Amino acid sequence: MTTPRRQRFVVGQVAWMSATIVALALLGSLSLELFFVVSLIGFLVVIELTAPFEVMPHWRARLKWLVLLGLLAFGYVVIRRILAILPPGVL
Repeated sequence: MTTPRRQRFVVGQVAWMSATIVALALLGSLSLELFFVVSLIGFLVVIELTAPFEVMPHWRARLKWLVLLGLLAFGYVVIRRILAILPPGVL
């Protein structure tokens, strides 16, 4: 059974990701990397905006692993971009 807070979290994340796809498509810069980065930012914002004040539900405690995976993937994207910018032979 889902709680109203969990539903609010899922709806907020889906709305953010849908708005991201539409905005990037309208700007003509829709790419998987950019969508991932903006979605990760939205995920972190939605986590903070829907955080409870008193007791942390069990399902929210598991979000830290998703955040960790997202940050590792973000680091990978950043390293790939840096290596693409550097001239050959620098590394």
